[in-house]
Amino acid sequence: MLQEIENQTKEWDLVIIGGGATGIGSAIEARSRGLRTLLVEQYDFTKGTSSRSTKLVHGGVRYLAQGNYSLVREALRERGRMKKNAPHLVTDQSFIIPIYNWWGVPFYTIGLLLYDFLSGPLSLGKSRPLSKMNILKRIPTIVSQNLWGGVIYHDGQFDDSRLAINMVQTFVENGGVAINYMKVTSLMKNEGCVCGVHLIDQESGKTYEIPSKNVLNATGVFVDDIRKMDDPSAKELVRVSQGVHLVLDKEFVPGDYAIMIPKTRDGRVLFAVPWHNKVVVGTTDIQKDSAEIEPIALDEEIDFILETAGRYLIKPPKRSDVKSVFAGLRPLAASKEERKDTRQISRGHIIRVSDSGLITVTGGKWTTYRQMAQDVIDLLANRKRGLKITKSRTDHYRIHGYKENVDRESPTYFYGSDEDLMLSLIEESKEFGEEISEELRIIKAQVVWSVRHEMARTVEDFLARRTRALFLDARESVRIAPLVAEIMAKEMNEEEGWIKRQLSDYLKVAKNYMLE
Repeated sequence: MLQEIENQTKEWDLVIIGGGATGIGSAIEARSRGLRTLLVEQYDFTKGTSSRSTKLVHGGVRYLAQGNYSLVREALRERGRMKKNAPHLVTDQSFIIPIYNWWGVPFYTIGLLLYDFLSGPLSLGKSRPLSKMNILKRIPTIVSQNLWGGVIYHDGQFDDSRLAINMVQTFVENGGVAINYMKVTSLMKNEGCVCGVHLIDQESGKTYEIPSKNVLNATGVFVDDIRKMDDPSAKELVRVSQGVHLVLDKEFVPGDYAIMIPKTRDGRVLFAVPWHNKVVVGTTDIQKDSAEIEPIALDEEIDFILETAGRYLIKPPKRSDVKSVFAGLRPLAASKEERKDTRQISRGHIIRVSDSGLITVTGGKWTTYRQMAQDVIDLLANRKRGLKITKSRTDHYRIHGYKENVDRESPTYFYGSDEDLMLSLIEESKEFGEEISEELRIIKAQVVWSVRHEMARTVEDFLARRTRALFLDARESVRIAPLVAEIMAKEMNEEEGWIKRQLSDYLKVAKNYMLE
């Protein structure tokens, strides 16, 4: 990838700043429509918001209550497309809403039938009411006292950062260039118009001057930082809200069903979703004054989730039961002047073009990444500027790793069509078949694969995003970090000093995922 940008003599058609879902999705869209495209990310791909979701591919049941039918319809349509294009990572998930009052069952059944209707031909299943007995059969750990019944509905579930890595591979295989740990230091301008970017390689310190016909700012919660590089007086475009999730052992919600609490005491929604043989419980919605790359869960958020979950589960979870806690920041498309509560701000996306031509896209949600990308490149197509841009075809564009009917009992199923190739590394060295973590079912071959084929550059890259060790069991991830560092160092020809720095850096990050 580095050689690609060093050898370029022509200007790029498009440089995309930001390696999260929106940036990577825009890169696929641009390249598939004929644009010479470079994607740069100053950290690792999905280091920020896009690896910290609730792991849902969904229309957003709660947005129905806000009357935002167009957003729900768009997200439901994109949900179906994600499942068709990446079936190895996006799967059906059945949700049960337990109801503890007499009117709730008909009320939520009607609402969810509307949800099904908006799904159209891409529906994942029909919503229907359930009796108390049927709910307890499916989720035996739920509180039965005063339980009237409930409703079952269907949405999608996925592994966010694994999908993003496959999306980067899709982009690169189609002729795109993507580089992580490459920071934009300033924008290039000619006669007041943005005409490229200045970059610095975060590993080597080498700088680059990259001319481009167009620059897209897709940096999520950090879009205003890039916009101020363009115009220091630019008004802020996003408000930042924080969502926190706790990861618990599967015993709290055994089986394959997820729980959705539609209205907590402060008006939020709470999910408990099966994920990689654990349960993800969340989320919160707290306004933040500023964005940070490693947000930290507040005690009040952790207590809120534990207390709320404890009112619905026979065995109330305690802090000591939490395997990992992670916080993510949402870029909400609203200025700070808007006084709305962050829970009321639309999850729709916006696109802005500055006077100098800098394009910014922000807002939205993981599920709608493809539509956001199409909207951005459609805008470029309408601007002409000497570019030949074909029609969008990503609605049926298979993502790298595409494989139908994967065996989800396999600990490495999420590699999709790469699974056999990854496991074939064991033929190169039997040592690669050795287990690193019995608890998380990680083998040495996965570390080697991540370095050779998935651009993992740090121990954190592997433990947080190429596998989900940090998110599934933070303490176990710390235990295995030294061995991961040794394998990576050998693959990357790094010295002992690199290993020590990596372990020190990783421990600093991981401690924020563990509760005392």
